[in-house]
Amino acid sequence: MGKIIIAGIGPGSKDDITPAVLSAIEQADVVVGYKYYFQFIKEYVKPGCGCVDTGMKKERERAEEAFRLAEQGKVVVVISSGDAGIYGMAPLIYQMKQQERMSDVEICTLPGISAFQKAASLLGAPLGHDTCIISLSDLMTPWSVIEKRIQAAAMGDFVTAIYNPKSHGRYWQLYRLVELFLQQRSGDTPVGYVRQAGRDEQEIKLTTLAGFDPEDVDMFTVILIGNSQSYIADGKFITPRGYYREQLQDEMKPGQSIMTESFRTILSEMQHPDVPIQRLWPLLHAIHTTADFGMEQTLWMDDRATEIIYKKITDGTLRHIVTDVTMAASGIRKGALDRLGIQVHCYINDPRSRQMADEKGITRSQACMRLAAEEHPDALYVCGNAPTALFEICDLVRMGKLHPAGIIAAPVGFVHVCESKHAVKTLKQIPKIIVEGRKGGSNLAATLCNAILTFDDADGLRPGRDL
Repeated sequence: MGKIIIAGIGPGSKDDITPAVLSAIEQADVVVGYKYYFQFIKEYVKPGCGCVDTGMKKERERAEEAFRLAEQGKVVVVISSGDAGIYGMAPLIYQMKQQERMSDVEICTLPGISAFQKAASLLGAPLGHDTCIISLSDLMTPWSVIEKRIQAAAMGDFVTAIYNPKSHGRYWQLYRLVELFLQQRSGDTPVGYVRQAGRDEQEIKLTTLAGFDPEDVDMFTVILIGNSQSYIADGKFITPRGYYREQLQDEMKPGQSIMTESFRTILSEMQHPDVPIQRLWPLLHAIHTTADFGMEQTLWMDDRATEIIYKKITDGTLRHIVTDVTMAASGIRKGALDRLGIQVHCYINDPRSRQMADEKGITRSQACMRLAAEEHPDALYVCGNAPTALFEICDLVRMGKLHPAGIIAAPVGFVHVCESKHAVKTLKQIPKIIVEGRKGGSNLAATLCNAILTFDDADGLRPGRDL
C-alpha cells in the first residue's frame, strides 16, 4: 500500500518552501495539485514522476486520484499553497479516507508557510497577540455563519486575517465586514493587506480601518486587521505581546484598568453588541453600573443623542449641567468636569427652592427646575430621582422658558415614573437618553452623564480616564 503526503508549498516563493516539503516532492512517484501551483515546484520533481494537475474547484477529483494512485502502491504528494491544513487539501483527504474510501493508505501532512504568515512578515509584526482567520467565501459556509464569526472576532479583539476577501460574484461581503469591525474597533485600527504574497506580483499596503477601501483588493489578497493595541510605527504594523504592559499599567490608574476589563466582559456577554458606538458607549456604562443586561432593551435614546450632546461640549455651547438631586450630582466625575470646564448645579438644598415649593404648593424638585430654567436654561438636565422634575422640564420647554442642550431621564419608582418618561419623549427637538419603565436612579443618571463627558474615549474602548 502506498502513501499520501499532503504538503503545503508556501505562498509562492521558492524560498518559502520548507526543506521537508522539498524532500517529499523530490521522492514522490506522483504529485497531485491545482495546475497553477506546479510552476513553483516543477524543478524539484524527479524524472519520471507523474504530475496530475487539475483546474480550480476540482478538489474532490484531486483527492480521489491521490487515493487511486496511492492504493496502487505509489508515494503521492498532494500540494496546496500555503499550509495544506488551512483552507487546503488536508481536511478533505482525511475525511475522504474515513467516510468514503475506507482505505488503508497512510496519510501524513507537512506544514507550510501560510499566506497570512507571509503577509504578516512583510507588514512588520501584526500577529503578536491572539489571532484568528476568517474566509469570506460562502461556497462551503453560509454567510449567516460567517457574519457571526466576524462579529465574534471583532468583539473578541482578535487580530484577524481575512482570506478570500473578494471575487467577481462576492463584492459586498468585505464592505459588510468593515462595517461590523467599525462597530467594535476604532477607525484608527491598523489594516495591512498583501496581494500575491511571496510572488513576483507582490504588493504591500498599509492603512487604517476607516481608510481601508475594499475596492483595492482581489481574490489574491490577504488582509490583516489589528486589535485594540495594534499600531503603526516607522511604516510597520505592530501588535504588542505585552512585554511593556507593566509600564502601560503604571500609566493607567488601577480603577481605569478594572473598568476597561469590565467593559470588555460586558461586550462579550451582550446579546446585541453590534450597535452604533453612540448607543454602545452609554449602554456599556449603564450595564457596568447596574449589572443589568436588561438595559439593552430598557435604554432608549434619540438618534445620535450622545454624539450631539458631546459636540455641544466640544464647541463650547454646553458649560452647565443641572441635576434633580445631590446624589446624581456627586456621581458625575469631577475630573471630567474640570477637564472640560463644566459646572454642575443642584438646587434641591437651595433655600429659594424650599421657599418656592412652600409658596406654590409644588414639590422641591419642581421648584429646582424653575430656578434652573432662570439661571441655566441651556444646560444638560439630568434627572435620576424625581418624575415631577421631568414633568416640570416638559412644561417649561413647552412654555419656551427652557431649552436644554439635552436631557437624561432616569427617575426610579412606581408613581408617575413611566408617565414622566413618556412626556419627555415628546420633546422632539431635544436629544434625550431615557431609562424606560420603572428602572433608573441617581447612580444610573450620573453614569449616563459620564458616558457623554467621555465620548471621545469610546472608539478606543478606554473608559475611566477621569476616575
